[in-house]
Amino acid sequence: MAVRWMAEMDSAEELDPLLAKLDPEQRAAASSLVGPTCIIAGAGTGKTRTITHRIAYGISKGYFSANRVLALTYTSKAAAELRTRLRALGVGEVSAKTFHSAALAQLDYFWPQFTGVRAPQVLEGKSRLLGRLAEERKYKVDAATLRDLAAEIEWRKVSLLSLDEYAQLNRKPPAGLSKEKLLEFLVAYEDAKTAANQIDWEDVLVLCLGMLRSEPRALAHVHQQYRFFTVDEYQDISPLQHALLDAWLGDRSDLCVVGDPNQTIYSFTGASSKFLQTFQSRYENASVIELTRNYRSTKQIVTFANRLRTAKSPMGEGGLSPLESQGTTGLAPRLQSFGNATEEATYVAHQIKGLLAEGVKPRQIAVLYRVNGQSESIEAALANAQLPYQLKGGVRFFARPEIQLAIRAINAEVATQNNKPTHKAVEEICRGLGWSLREPDAANAAAREKWESLNALLQILDEMPEGTSLDVFQKELAERAHSQHEPESAAVTLATIHAAKGLEWDHVFILGVNEGYLPISYAKAESQIAEENRLLYVGVTRAKKSLMISWNGTESRFINLLRAAPESK
Repeated sequence: MAVRWMAEMDSAEELDPLLAKLDPEQRAAASSLVGPTCIIAGAGTGKTRTITHRIAYGISKGYFSANRVLALTYTSKAAAELRTRLRALGVGEVSAKTFHSAALAQLDYFWPQFTGVRAPQVLEGKSRLLGRLAEERKYKVDAATLRDLAAEIEWRKVSLLSLDEYAQLNRKPPAGLSKEKLLEFLVAYEDAKTAANQIDWEDVLVLCLGMLRSEPRALAHVHQQYRFFTVDEYQDISPLQHALLDAWLGDRSDLCVVGDPNQTIYSFTGASSKFLQTFQSRYENASVIELTRNYRSTKQIVTFANRLRTAKSPMGEGGLSPLESQGTTGLAPRLQSFGNATEEATYVAHQIKGLLAEGVKPRQIAVLYRVNGQSESIEAALANAQLPYQLKGGVRFFARPEIQLAIRAINAEVATQNNKPTHKAVEEICRGLGWSLREPDAANAAAREKWESLNALLQILDEMPEGTSLDVFQKELAERAHSQHEPESAAVTLATIHAAKGLEWDHVFILGVNEGYLPISYAKAESQIAEENRLLYVGVTRAKKSLMISWNGTESRFINLLRAAPESK
């Protein structure tokens, strides 16, 4: 049964505290506890709040057993956020994991039982191995080609294709490689992994699925361990992930999925929205609830977003309902043309400088673009303006050399047990690595980036309860590193729109919205153009207070759409 509403409760009846602060649609979703449930959550409509309250409410009413609930998402950061919110609701025993971490835990547990040896080690990254294979064959490939090779390996596996099946497809090989060389790479990569007794992250899912299908004891154990499933970002699920989810579920239907068809932007990785779109036809008596109240953005930004919403309803009832802004009236989004990329970037840098002068914090500002190559001009402009910035998707905080050195020094201090005050010990370590009270010149990008990292480490300590011991701080850093819970940077964020998905900022600039970039030049088919449209929608809905969209050549066809479309709620 499709549900878009919640019956009005008797005013005399007191709402459950876990439901009281939810809006009617969120309450409908949170109280839909029996059978399969699909939540269509538009951007900024509070999906994480809804699903965590649903889990907590289901446990409080006795429908769910906390230790048998598994909440699945796509990034370690998102999983950590789910765990934090669930703990705050008093259900910290609920498991919140990525697909990969859940599958790896099962492999590590069962592999020794069935083989007598430990499970293979997971390969840290594909590019290094692919680079070595290229050198051995004297192929000249650049870093971009290696990334494309890695992406192609991932696409094949998540699409559940064997090497032979893949070879029959008319896939365009990465730049500089023939189809024959590509296939040679794929075979050599698998052989090298096998020889080193290693697996990659896609293998983790493949092997876990194979184990569950071939070992009834393992399947029975998993079915006993987990019964109630929640899947976030369901529009991005791949055929491989869906097959694994089906194995975990078995013949049960205790499943809640949440997604947004208008945020389907990862088809190139093998993700498919068809599972979201066909949810109701696959699960009998499924409840489908649509969340439309946007709490993130101003009314003007939501109007822009609605002009780009094109996805059809999974309920087969035409288009999705427009987003309804619950925010305040703000500035109208700007559409602006420039003669070239340098002129565009210089203007954006000037606008950012003005925002900072008004008291806006750098971390509240983001500059988004379609491809990584578009960042060069804005990086130069921000550096010339002596404005701090960070590249999203660059070296992760806990992987930075200065942070790793600082953590090793903290570990050594804990081992010596010298009882030095925590803040003094950490500050001395940071000073020894280049931190000082005086911020370095923003024009010195390397020094500034290093200083920002060490300063963020000190800020983590500042946020800890007074009197925190060094060993407790050590454990906090270890937990943050494991869950990829990184501190907020005191810098403007530069990111591709893909990398920005799931994030938000007060002020967003989307630059380089040129025909050939957005939509990208190789997007020819109607489905590809539609995904590029959704990509711009994702970019627009990252903004809370102000938005500027600009281009420096032939304007994108989507610009005219934004200009001409009628006003929406």
